[in-house]
Amino acid sequence: MNFGFLLFPDLEELDLVGPWEIINVWRAYANGPEHCFTVSQQGGEVRCSKGLKLMADYSFKNCPPLDYLLIPGGQGTRAEVSNAELIEFVRSQAANCKEVLSVCTGAFILQAAGLLKNRRATTHWGSLDRLRAFDDVTVEEKRFMRDGHVWTAAGVSAGIDLALALIADQTDEETAGKVQLYAEYYPSQRRYGRAHLDSRAPAYLKSYEERAKSVSDEVSL
Repeated sequence: MNFGFLLFPDLEELDLVGPWEIINVWRAYANGPEHCFTVSQQGGEVRCSKGLKLMADYSFKNCPPLDYLLIPGGQGTRAEVSNAELIEFVRSQAANCKEVLSVCTGAFILQAAGLLKNRRATTHWGSLDRLRAFDDVTVEEKRFMRDGHVWTAAGVSAGIDLALALIADQTDEETAGKVQLYAEYYPSQRRYGRAHLDSRAPAYLKSYEERAKSVSDEVSL
């Protein structure tokens, strides 16, 4: 099995590195895909949004057929949705993939490749309205979601949740649990300050607030 991670200039680092860690723990310790690698248009070095430099293992021309493809987001997606060669690479590889995944605004690359047509999808909270502008996509304000073999995640850190959910689906809950324990990924859901009360915050954050208030009310009774 081949699991490919797409690289392009100005991608958001954690969109890629978070899932990369989880998937490679699956590979190393729980019989996940044998080959995990990165691929970019030309191969070689790619500079990410916050300055991290990554080296692509393959170019589009010599990339092996993929069983899984993950597309990160970031400011770079705004240019890449008009990159015909990249969009065709995603479209052609996705045609034979078991599962195709995006994190954050990577959803817009899926959309440009025609992979979100008549599907439900999510993206970073700041870009939900942009995604809603496409009439053929039903936007859900969720941490991550799946529609058929296409998976999408909300912003940045949500890619870690997406990767764990993929493992649970492709294997079982116990395998995903082993990966989760190795990564020691158990978010506390603590919310700092009041930023999460922003009117633009996604629905799943508001549901956290409602649950927290309900628990608080029960404790005070």
